[in-house]
Amino acid sequence: MALDAMTRTRTETDSLGSLEIPADAYWGIHTARAQENFPIAKRPISVYPDLVRALAMVKQASARANAEIGVLDHDKAVLIDRAAQRVIDGEFHDEFTVGVIQGGAGTSTNMNANEVITNIALEMAGREKGDYAFLSPIDDTNRSQSTNDVYPTAIKVGLSLTLVSLLEELRLLRQSFLDKAGEFHDVLKVGRTQLQDAVPMTLGQEFHGFATTLGEDYNRLTENAYLLYEINMGATAIGTGITAHAGYSKAVLRHLREITGLDLETATDLVESTSDTGSFMSFSSSLKRNAIKLSKICNDLRLLSSGPQAGLGEINLPPRQAGSSIMPGKVNPVIPEVVNQVAFAVAGADTTVTMAVEGGQLQLNAFEPVIAHSIFQSITWMRQAMWTLRVNCVDGITANRERLGAMVGSSVGVVTALTPFIGYAASAALAKTALLTHRNVADLVVEAGLMSRDEVTKQLSPMRLSGLQAITEAIPIVRAADSVVEED
Repeated sequence: MALDAMTRTRTETDSLGSLEIPADAYWGIHTARAQENFPIAKRPISVYPDLVRALAMVKQASARANAEIGVLDHDKAVLIDRAAQRVIDGEFHDEFTVGVIQGGAGTSTNMNANEVITNIALEMAGREKGDYAFLSPIDDTNRSQSTNDVYPTAIKVGLSLTLVSLLEELRLLRQSFLDKAGEFHDVLKVGRTQLQDAVPMTLGQEFHGFATTLGEDYNRLTENAYLLYEINMGATAIGTGITAHAGYSKAVLRHLREITGLDLETATDLVESTSDTGSFMSFSSSLKRNAIKLSKICNDLRLLSSGPQAGLGEINLPPRQAGSSIMPGKVNPVIPEVVNQVAFAVAGADTTVTMAVEGGQLQLNAFEPVIAHSIFQSITWMRQAMWTLRVNCVDGITANRERLGAMVGSSVGVVTALTPFIGYAASAALAKTALLTHRNVADLVVEAGLMSRDEVTKQLSPMRLSGLQAITEAIPIVRAADSVVEED
């Protein structure tokens, strides 16, 4: 009687002994041991599809290079090539089951890729899974390679691939802030420094500043991405190229560039490149920069929308959900809050990457798995955070125009615009009087005889207060501070 497919097994053997592997599994004994050894994160590497695709790209490029230089049978290379392409196309990702956190400097991940691609190829050839005498995960699929060049190269390629989607979300978010800047271009408001009233500006200028910040981060991320383009394929174990044919390094680079579309380059010093993970630290740092600056923007959005009655209440964020189980009608800024939390996590991940880079010893850094996990998670979370901030928050922001106008009208900060005409001392005295009496600054200036009503109105126009229209004519400063009366 045939056994159920779920209970059927095949026997695989390694240097430690034999294990029973589920008959339908495309992974093999090395993957099985990693599953037993590293039940840590409970998250398989398949949660990062671009890493899986990158692993398959490296195996595909290697198969083509090995066939080209004559160290791998052409028919075997074609099978590996075709199997790898199916993984690149999105098939079999659920077979990449080893945990994202693992010991062994990524060996388990490399072996998982070798076994899955080999068994796909065996199946395509009409063979049974595990028939490694016909096609071997190590001797054929891993030919001319080591974990120590495959794994860091796959990480760099995978990060480069996934960065594309992050940059697109960043571009879209920046555009949303630019759109709001245009919508709010004529909305005058009080600017603030150190949480105290400063001088007037427009809400459009504030949102344009947010867009500019995100544009700068786009450029920094793009610049740091090029650090990932230096690879060490052909280095094998420690950079000496042992077991790799002399022509392999150049051949695999050419094929990998063609497959990935990336402007990859082989490191000039493969020993140094195999042990150095500084490019990951630099790239992680640029992600942290973006996350922290995005978090600062979200802090501002929360402040500007605070209230709505007892806070600043300058803008309205789209209401997304009920904010309290006890206070009816309360709505919280949940979207900026979740982005803040993503930023905290990215900052923590950057610290993890920094410590892992420092922890490398001699010819290899054994901690690349946690480096990879930390950076891939940061990119994934940031991409989703940017999406929800744009779609569920920024696109729906509205301005409380009447409230903003009233605050500008009663703000003593407008007196700063008059200092070129009445002097600092008179302006300071007027500001003090306005605060004490709650009177309009413009009225006090006119009453003191320092400027005419028309002059004051002209200089306190929204265009000039916001700096959108420069002062074009000079008016002599009236030194009449003594005539400004301070009322009790």
